[in-house]
Amino acid sequence: MTVNLSKGQGISLQKSDGGTLTAVRMGLGWQAAPRRGLFGTRTKEIDLDASAVLFADKQPVDVVFFRHLVSDDGSVRHTGDNLVGGAGGQGGDDEAILVDLQRVPVHIDQIVFTVNSFTGQTFAEVQDAFCRIVDETNGQELARFTLTGGGQYTAQIMAKVHRVGAGWQMTAVGNPANGRTFQDLMPAILPHL
Repeated sequence: MTVNLSKGQGISLQKSDGGTLTAVRMGLGWQAAPRRGLFGTRTKEIDLDASAVLFADKQPVDVVFFRHLVSDDGSVRHTGDNLVGGAGGQGGDDEAILVDLQRVPVHIDQIVFTVNSFTGQTFAEVQDAFCRIVDETNGQELARFTLTGGGQYTAQIMAKVHRVGAGWQMTAVGNPANGRTFQDLMPAILPHL
């Protein structure tokens, strides 16, 4: 059963039978918003980029994004860059980041997921944007955070997965920001750690 998260809300990543999730997929989906023009309604392609920044004691130690698809330790993997979106409108993922929770080194205590427009298009041009977390062992969607409202910003700090005791928890962040890359977003990420 999927939990629809609100901004700031978190869920435990424990299985319903009390076991611990071993691998999750953070999926990102979106599509271009239709625009009214002189010759009718049209859409243009939107290129959003998902990134995962790995933190140890509030310090960034690694990142996974379209130019660095696998974390240095191999526990986090990006499935590849989607330059146009569109699957989000059908409920599918346009980009995904896989996290093998058992392989994440013990010093990594938070993984923050961001999305940004490398080309500078704003979220006013995007609709049906979401991030979701899926149990990779069985494909079951566990939680979904839907981006609402659009806006004149070029990035979003979507969610974070962080250690809580011996387990993990996901928290929907949902804060708009501006920046073309994850590096540009670091000042906006830090208050959420």
